[in-house]
Amino acid sequence: MTEDDKKSAPVVEKPKVALPSRIMVRDLGERLGLSHIDVIKELMKRGVMASVNQTVDFGIASSVATDLGFDVEQGEAPTATKEEASAEAEGEVVEGELVEPEDEKSLQPRPPVVTVMGHVDHGKTSILDAIRETNVTAQEVGAITQHIGAYQVTVNDHVITLIDTPGHEAFTEMRARGASLTDIAVLVVAADDGVMPQTKEAISHATAANVPIIVAINKIDLPAANADNVKQQLTQNNIIIEEFGGDVIAVPLSAKTKEGLDDLLEHILLVAEVAELKANPDRPAEGAIVESRKHQSRGPLATVIVQKGTLRTGDIVIAGSSYGKVKAMFDENGDRVKEAGPSTPVEVMGLHKVPRAGDTFAVLDNEREARDLAEKRERAETAGTTRAVTLEAVSGDIAAGRVKDLNIVIKADTVGSIEAIRGSIEKLSIDEVRVHVISTGAGNVSESDVMLASASRAIILGFTVKTDLGAKKRAEVEGVDIRLYDIIYVLIEDIEVAVKGLMDPVFQDVIDGHAEVRAMFKVRGGTISGCMVTDGLVRRNSLARVMRDGTMIHESKVSSLRRFKDDVREVANGLECGIGLEGFADFEEGDIIEAFHTEQKG
Repeated sequence: MTEDDKKSAPVVEKPKVALPSRIMVRDLGERLGLSHIDVIKELMKRGVMASVNQTVDFGIASSVATDLGFDVEQGEAPTATKEEASAEAEGEVVEGELVEPEDEKSLQPRPPVVTVMGHVDHGKTSILDAIRETNVTAQEVGAITQHIGAYQVTVNDHVITLIDTPGHEAFTEMRARGASLTDIAVLVVAADDGVMPQTKEAISHATAANVPIIVAINKIDLPAANADNVKQQLTQNNIIIEEFGGDVIAVPLSAKTKEGLDDLLEHILLVAEVAELKANPDRPAEGAIVESRKHQSRGPLATVIVQKGTLRTGDIVIAGSSYGKVKAMFDENGDRVKEAGPSTPVEVMGLHKVPRAGDTFAVLDNEREARDLAEKRERAETAGTTRAVTLEAVSGDIAAGRVKDLNIVIKADTVGSIEAIRGSIEKLSIDEVRVHVISTGAGNVSESDVMLASASRAIILGFTVKTDLGAKKRAEVEGVDIRLYDIIYVLIEDIEVAVKGLMDPVFQDVIDGHAEVRAMFKVRGGTISGCMVTDGLVRRNSLARVMRDGTMIHESKVSSLRRFKDDVREVANGLECGIGLEGFADFEEGDIIEAFHTEQKG
């Protein structure tokens, strides 16, 4: 290009983005128009392991944004959200010393971490057992009695790490907590049975995790085996295998005869080679908890997989709200090991309590620091800091331009209803917002659906179905919005309004406390109830209901609140007080006054 050409060439102005001094990974993705998964990948390139709910400083965020072509300026730090405050309280702010990416020379190839998923009786455990037996010597077979939830096998001088989890719910629960361990998902489908409901769930969980899938078509030795039928059914569930023009590898095999096992392992190594998996072993270890238990003599034990760095005996470790000094480590054979590098599974002894599966762990400098951080995290967990993902909240984010995708899980009474709903809502996608159905299924909303929605920040839509009790409880804990409908056009209308960013906020009642009426006192201008606060607290000017025999008979506002002769702002549990309500004087002994306030859902 000549100098004149350079002068006449149009100047391409970079998009500008203002970033605060601290920002959550999720919010950073929204500001940059990326999914949080893409942001996490960019952070990993810089040696920063941060989950979607963690907070990074301006240096890290600006480094990511600049490399992606943005012109970054530092804006005023916004008022911390409840979630950001929680993250900071937990010590989860990723400090600036990790802004610079790790030197490429420090990165070394690491084994792939593989999770095997599928329907309960399609042979997942049989395949894992067959692989394990094939990869140990006859002398070692009898020694394998220590089950630690993960183990390694060697194929053609290459190591593969296999996670043996209870099921895809555990897989997704780990993802929901930020522990995205899996590099490859192996989907097991029985050749004589085909794609079953749990197979479809496993597909949803694996695709939502955005990891490569390899299909293992098991039980080809059976007379009723029909691998071609399985391939067709997979196509109907958006898994297009290579021979049909897709990019998913399908391997026919038999766990019983071991036919095809070598092919499966070789394909795992091939996919891993393409991914160029690397980590720096020469740094303090970080990773995730796969399983945990309490041993009668050894105390709390945790199976961990190291994601980067090297874990050594004597290291000070924090995992969630658990901490301690690594007293000993064991491999899957029960043998003691002194250190574990990237992608290596070991069972760790020395934590002060049993951590949760899915918690991430990290090595800290000293035990006091670990203890203080663990206590902060425990307080945050007790406070219940989960941020609800509601349709109204997503609608507001869409209106503000912060969200580009609306993830949805559909549960309905019939397959026909599912297809009708899916077809209708996917047509609602516009240039600015894409409606993405990540999972569908016939039947009630289950706990597995809630875990998938939590990990993927999705809304659950149910049509003429109910919500299982376990799913209700899990949704409350995880902050997942479950919407149930009986009329299909109302469902479609709600999603359409949300996509356009016009949905009105929904308000919900939050109970503050209860007081029992034990006496009545006539005063000038009305009646005051003498009460005992039985739980929570009662505030002056708060909303209140009068409940009699379980039925609400009045609702208004607390007009007066007194302790003895003094007007007070609030009265806590276990204290007596006098309560007056606007427009109500007909108190009876035994009435329950329920104090509450309203707040916007999400």
